[in-house]
Amino acid sequence: MFRHSWPPLALELAMIPLSILDLAPVTEGSDASQTFANTLDLARHAERLGYKRYWLAEHHNMPGIASAATAVLIGHVAGGTAAIRVGAGGIMLPNHAPLQVAEQFGTLASLYPGRIDLGLGRAPGTDQATARALRRYYENAKEFPNDVVELLHYFEPATPDQPVRAVPGAGVAVETWILGSSLFGARLAALLGLPYAFASHFAPAALSEAVALYRREFRPSARLDQAHVMLALNVVAADSDEEARRLFTTQQQAFVNLRRGRPGLVPPPLEHATDIENWCSPEEKAGVDQALACAVVGSTTTVRDGLRQFIETHRPDELLLTANVFDHDARMASFRRAMQAHRANA
Repeated sequence: MFRHSWPPLALELAMIPLSILDLAPVTEGSDASQTFANTLDLARHAERLGYKRYWLAEHHNMPGIASAATAVLIGHVAGGTAAIRVGAGGIMLPNHAPLQVAEQFGTLASLYPGRIDLGLGRAPGTDQATARALRRYYENAKEFPNDVVELLHYFEPATPDQPVRAVPGAGVAVETWILGSSLFGARLAALLGLPYAFASHFAPAALSEAVALYRREFRPSARLDQAHVMLALNVVAADSDEEARRLFTTQQQAFVNLRRGRPGLVPPPLEHATDIENWCSPEEKAGVDQALACAVVGSTTTVRDGLRQFIETHRPDELLLTANVFDHDARMASFRRAMQAHRANA
């Protein structure tokens, strides 16, 4: 199981593992079948480059994100790779019965031993109408900790008198994380002695406070002996700063469209990076800049310096990189350059 945390202060910067968060983007002019092919291609690419984890996130009723059946897609990626850890970043537990999640991930971990991660979030990952369609009803967030505890219990070895057990799942090693963007998840992860992943790639406001709280209140557990934090970061790397900023306009447009209540397929980048100023209102641009403040965008050299600064400021144990780049080849190249930039900090 996951039992050791490397203190970043005692490490060279380049020893901090990099992982990938893939939102399985469906781009304009494409479809889910092509997205899934691209996902596996990128996962294999990440494995060759030395990325540690490849995570997929549960979203529903989002035309531009094809990872709704997250556990199924995790199986697709794990079956097409050999060593990289594959997991959920995350499963939105309000949408599921804990037993079903335990069975799904117990199955995955039995198929791919030592490679499956389960990140748990308390948001539904969708709108209210879709949440109702999923047939799961949460009165309030107080139910989430109880469901996490119930889920963890199903992964423990079953006892003879246990009336309900996860088959498979009982006694199966599934590395389980708490995801969050607020103090709620940080406090729960600390209380349960679980690793914590913070969604700084789209909700950075409470980043420093949440990480400090988690580390301060962490209680060692059978699953983890020291606090362990992974921070999500938008990273787009290209031949030049200007080209990287242009590619980043895809993510900026997608975010504004979501805020407008019109989520759609992932759009192509604008012709010039500065065109985003005219594409949306000043208020929308300010909102994008605030939400995507944790972003490193530029050439390999710029990304190298940006990664170093982010790591030195926040001292994560791991980094989870995401890049919503329209062109698949450019996205592949961005992750290659990001790893090169990180290693250049050695």
